Amino acid sequence: MLGLFRNPSNPSKKQQQQKQGGGFLSVGFNPQNFIPGLIIGFIFGWFLDFSNTPKSTPNAKKRNNCILGKHPSLSSASNSITDEELKMVLVVRQDLKMGAGKIASQCAHAAMGMYAELMQSQRSLLRQWEQYGQAKIVLTCKNQQEMNRLKEAAESIGLPTFVVADAGRTQVLAGSKTVLAIGPGRKASVDSVTGKLRLL
Repeated sequence: MLGLFRNPSNPSKKQQQQKQGGGFLSVGFNPQNFIPGLIIGFIFGWFLDFSNTPKSTPNAKKRNNCILGKHPSLSSASNSITDEELKMVLVVRQDLKMGAGKIASQCAHAAMGMYAELMQSQRSLLRQWEQYGQAKIVLTCKNQQEMNRLKEAAESIGLPTFVVADAGRTQVLAGSKTVLAIGPGRKASVDSVTGKLRLL
């Protein structure tokens, strides 16, 4: 408490060192300033990263959209520009007869799995999908064979895919392919693969 009421005519050791050493750079590392400086640097860097994202306005008629040309696992990737909305489709297998809660959790796994994959390779695609409201449609397919055909068809036209393999802790056997995520991609492209499927 007494340290707060120092005599201004009696300089501290730190002030004496600064006068002798020639400024604040000669004092050296100060642990009290490290953590606040680290936090401020992190926030500043985060701000700079998000300041480069394109702004969307409600009345904007044109948007520059780089749409995924090929899935990251395919050999080549190309971007195209479109004004069309983006969406993701989640295809649930009917033959597994999963309950509503199980279907909901498997769809969440599919959407998050696709998001995590694209965060590594196609952030611009995710940002554009977010601008359009992250549309997700849940459809059904009959069995594993139909799911495989849908996956191949989607990848053949450059749409990203993600398949959920269940851990087998509850309603289905371990390794069962439960949900196929297709997209995000242009609505017309996704519909060309899944347009004949029924809503869940």
